[in-house]
Amino acid sequence: MPRGAYLHLSSGVVEEFQCAPGPAGWRYVAPGVDLTVDSRWRPARLELKTSSWTLRGGSAGRDLLWVRGDREHSAEALAFLGASPAFLIAIARSLRLAPGAFATLPLVEITGESLATRTTTHRWTLVSVESHPTDLGPLPVETWQTTDLETAETTGFHLAGDVVLAAPDLELTRLDSPPTL
Repeated sequence: MPRGAYLHLSSGVVEEFQCAPGPAGWRYVAPGVDLTVDSRWRPARLELKTSSWTLRGGSAGRDLLWVRGDREHSAEALAFLGASPAFLIAIARSLRLAPGAFATLPLVEITGESLATRTTTHRWTLVSVESHPTDLGPLPVETWQTTDLETAETTGFHLAGDVVLAAPDLELTRLDSPPTL
């Protein structure tokens, strides 16, 4: 069960996290973030909290449903995307891509203190998988690239199991137990 901390570089916020596989999927918990996914890595339950707002949501068939404030919303989308590494993990795992393959995804992007939402389309590419030796055996590290197809902004991140090792604006500062592979 991985447990540790990420530093959000632009805000200085430390996200103390814990994640673990469960009987029906996987769960990631941190202050203000609670994401549970099903066995296909689709969001079964999401709760995000800031000082002023709460957003709750999940998937229902091909749609994502969410409530922010007192308004209900829905969109045909695969997953939620936000600042927490939980979203990168869940989306990457849901794709089950081979190295070099890509997928184009409709996503609901959540941004800012107000938890504003917008539907976006991104291309996710699994660039490569490299094995790194560790005391516990080889650790497969995936290199991912994502492109927002509206803005053409491209970013990348490195993922080992259910832990983001490196990503823009994010630093893994502590890992108390190894990733779940």
